[in-house]
Amino acid sequence: MTELLQTPADWPAVLLSRLGGGAAGKKDKAGASRGGAGAAAKPGTDATSIAEAVTQDGFAGLRRAIRELGPAGITALIADAGLRGRGGGGYSTADKWRAAAATEAPARYVVANGYGADPASATDRTLMELDPIAVIEGTAIAAWAIGAQEAFIAVRAEATEAIAALEAVTSAALSAGFLGDDALGSGRRVDIEIRPVQGAYMLGEETVLLKALDGKRGQPEQRPPHPATNGLRGLPTVVQNVQTLAAAAWIVRNGVKAFRAIGLPDAPGTILVQVRGADAAGVAEVPLGTSLRDIVRLAGGTRGHKTKAVLVGGPSGGILSAAELGTPYTFDAIRAAGGHIGSGSVVVADERACVVDLARVLTRYCADEACGKTIPCRIGTRRLAEITERLADGTSRAGDLDLAVDLSADIVGSGLCDHERLATLPLLSGLRYFRDEIDAHFERGICPAGVCRPISLAAAAATTPKSGPTPTPSPAH
Repeated sequence: MTELLQTPADWPAVLLSRLGGGAAGKKDKAGASRGGAGAAAKPGTDATSIAEAVTQDGFAGLRRAIRELGPAGITALIADAGLRGRGGGGYSTADKWRAAAATEAPARYVVANGYGADPASATDRTLMELDPIAVIEGTAIAAWAIGAQEAFIAVRAEATEAIAALEAVTSAALSAGFLGDDALGSGRRVDIEIRPVQGAYMLGEETVLLKALDGKRGQPEQRPPHPATNGLRGLPTVVQNVQTLAAAAWIVRNGVKAFRAIGLPDAPGTILVQVRGADAAGVAEVPLGTSLRDIVRLAGGTRGHKTKAVLVGGPSGGILSAAELGTPYTFDAIRAAGGHIGSGSVVVADERACVVDLARVLTRYCADEACGKTIPCRIGTRRLAEITERLADGTSRAGDLDLAVDLSADIVGSGLCDHERLATLPLLSGLRYFRDEIDAHFERGICPAGVCRPISLAAAAATTPKSGPTPTPSPAH
């Protein structure tokens, strides 16, 4: 299980509100639980126990949704709360629910996306392991809101602990009458199935995930139509990140005022972030609007070294400079800075890292993971990766940087899905914030950080007298 990073006692907890640590469990005047989660749940807590959860208001949101609010009332509440999808895009949750509910169809579906496409991030898996009840409850509430009788929770097949926890909760909730043919005596059926899925990084794209659930080849579809109107099996489908659904359950349980008291007016609530720093690596729940600087401090920063860059958003994220640490962690602010929230990954790099090498690794990964359905995906990302390879190994061609910018614009403008569009971010953000370092590679054949090995050798040879000894190769990093 991924370690939970300790957060300040005055930070509110929504997604991990049933866990211990800090001042968890205390309420502020708006009713929000305060205090970040520590490294473990409250002593004796069983994350899969329905009985224990009920003592902490577990399934109170589902009761209220069914017995008081009704479908339209649920969606109106979520809209008033301003909940935005935690899967990276920040799209309005209520808009998706309204679109699905308004589409005439013989059936509708809810798909909770807990796949966690970024292999280095465990934010969603951590939530499903530590509070699977919140995920199940939120999924059931979404199903009620759009009139769906079936819902699926997609989980990476290797996440065996999360799968076991979700299956245990689903079975117990069925036995307790929260799910099934007559959920809470309503006369309506709500069934939730846990679906382990296997695939690649592309499964983070919602239309690809829907195909995987249907046993089809994992390639994206043109949008519109969006899944909310034409999704799984050609029927209206709400696809939401598991954090979004857990937050929805909290909102129905605690109310709009409590939720809007956290975060910012245009980005209320909290989100899970996985931070990698000098002293620690782990998951933390942070209020939206928290500065990148405060998030980086949770994992110890760069300890004894100067912070050089912060990778925000995983493999297709942006490489931001240390000067951008004041940026608030919100969907719009991070996007404006050249990154994206994506998987919730935040990685700190010090002066020993080379931005060109980092961009090379990330761009190559995105190109390798591309499905190849379109020319921008199949060829564009590959050519972009080749440019970063040439920059790193000292074989750049005249016009490579201009070509990279033009090619990126073409990929963004004509790409079918966000995977290919976001694959341009590592290099583009590097050009935006670290142009001097890239120019050193491109124009002078020098790696200022001494990381790019062929360039380091070439630079050493250029400064060594011809009659002198052969330079000793730099160790591979």
